[in-house]
Amino acid sequence: MEEKKSILLVDDEVKITRVLSAYLEKAGYQTVCAHDGKEALSLLQSHIFSLIVLDLMLPDVSGESLCRTIRIHHRTPVIMLTAKSEETDIIEGLQLGADDYITKPFSPKIVVAKVEAILRRTQSDFLMGAPISYGEGFLQIDFQNKIVKRQGKTIHLTPTEYQILFTMAKAPHRIFSRDQLISFALDGNFDGYDRTIDTYIKSIRSKIELDRRNPKFIVTVHGLGYQFLGRKDTGEHE
Repeated sequence: MEEKKSILLVDDEVKITRVLSAYLEKAGYQTVCAHDGKEALSLLQSHIFSLIVLDLMLPDVSGESLCRTIRIHHRTPVIMLTAKSEETDIIEGLQLGADDYITKPFSPKIVVAKVEAILRRTQSDFLMGAPISYGEGFLQIDFQNKIVKRQGKTIHLTPTEYQILFTMAKAPHRIFSRDQLISFALDGNFDGYDRTIDTYIKSIRSKIELDRRNPKFIVTVHGLGYQFLGRKDTGEHE
C-alpha cells in the first residue's frame, strides 16, 4: 500500500486548520498543523512533508519571512494562503518561491484540488527507472543515469548545466528565481553574480531547444525567473 503523503498546514486560525485537515484527510492525505512560525520550523526539522500550506499572517513571524527561510533549506512545494489579494502581493509570494497562491475566503475543495495538482506535477520522476520524454520524443531525460538526449542523440551538459535542468525538470511549472537555482541546483556553492545563471540557461537552451530564442522547455518568466514547461509525452508516468 502506498504511504500517505503528509501535508503541513501553517495557520494561526485553528478553525481553518481543522477544516483543511478534514478535507485533506478525506482525500487521503495525512496532515500536521502548526499555528505559528516557530512551531512550523520545528516540525520541518523533525518531519518530511510532501507539501506546505502556509498562511502569510502569523502571530510571531511573517509568512513571507517563513517562506524565505523554508526555501533556503527545503524544496517542499508551498501554497500560500492569505487575505492579501493585490497583484504585487501575489508576485512577491511567487518570487519567494511559492508554488501557488490562494486568497481568503476560499473553498476547501479548491485547496485540495491545488494540492493534488501540485503533487502530480512534482512527483519524483528522477527516482523512476524509465527515462522521461517530452515534446513527442524531442527531449528525453534519464534522471537515474543522468543522460539527456535531443532527438535521440545524447547531448553533453556540464555538471552545472545538468543540475540546473534536473532541478527545474523535477518541479515542472514551478518558477525558480536566480537565487533559488543557485541554492538548489548549485547547493549554494557559487561565488559569481546571480546573472551568471542567465548564461547557464542560454547554454542549456542552445543544447535542448530547437530554437533557443523561442524556447519550449525552459521559458523566462519576466521579473520572476525561469520555468520548465516540458510536457510529458502520452504514456509517460504521471
